[in-house]
Amino acid sequence: MRLGVLDVGSNTVHLLVVDARRGGHPSPMRSEKSVLRLAEHVDSDGLLKAEGADALVATVALARDSARRLGCDDLLAFATSAVRDARNSAAVLERIQADTGVDLTVLPADAEARLTFLAVRRWFGWSAGQLLVMDIGGGSLEIACGIDEEPDLAESLPLGAGRLTRERLDADPPGKKVLVALREYVDGRVATVASRLREMPRPDRYAATSKTFRSLARLTGAAPSSAGQRAPRALTIESLRQVIGFISRMSSADLAELDGVSTARAHQLLAGAIVAESTMRLCRADRVEICPWALREGIILRRLDWLDGV
Repeated sequence: MRLGVLDVGSNTVHLLVVDARRGGHPSPMRSEKSVLRLAEHVDSDGLLKAEGADALVATVALARDSARRLGCDDLLAFATSAVRDARNSAAVLERIQADTGVDLTVLPADAEARLTFLAVRRWFGWSAGQLLVMDIGGGSLEIACGIDEEPDLAESLPLGAGRLTRERLDADPPGKKVLVALREYVDGRVATVASRLREMPRPDRYAATSKTFRSLARLTGAAPSSAGQRAPRALTIESLRQVIGFISRMSSADLAELDGVSTARAHQLLAGAIVAESTMRLCRADRVEICPWALREGIILRRLDWLDGV
């Protein structure tokens, strides 16, 4: 069957179309992205402003049309932290349903962590043993750990790269005191999860997913995206610290010129790097392997699991 997955995130709206069957490897057929930066359209009262809602409705309609044109049997549409955190999310979702016919589901924070963990587990397989997964999005950080497909620990923290950039970085590039304060803040939030992890068996394998981790790995010499999904990629905490020292003195315009850094996300790379370093350090990960599968693939895999013998 052909499935369309529409991911409404804090930065982008991403339509992924795959050919898939239960027990088979989902084959990507089409990928379309629109940069909306929804989180930047939330006002001081926590409401998604009219221009943001208008842009979202129009983008969902375009994605719906693309899914139909590409012959999708089903369109799985979900939203993460930007819509989840908006105080008027219910009204926005109702409008999307009325105007486009698309039922956009808001994922609970822990479900986001669990579905991402499922995707990474399926990618690496049972040989990964006790697996710890880190995922830095625009609005939140997900950490999940366990030995099965359902993690024993699944946490979502409001430490997304975009969120921290908006709320805690005051300049481009920010000053040293601001960065120290940001690191202390992130450490304090991550430490609550890290303390729980220390009560569990130590992971056999550490994995990371998301555009932030992929960009950071690329800056340390990992294979470019042109090498394909299966090219091994990893990020060590030592090389990450070197990258932070380098990019902390650069403006977002200069960062956007670096190989592997997109213009749309360059402004939030430094905050994402600080979250990555804190999470790796406190979770005792000297090295993480970069997994190409994440939340969208987790949604697909869960949907296929629900199919009656195909």
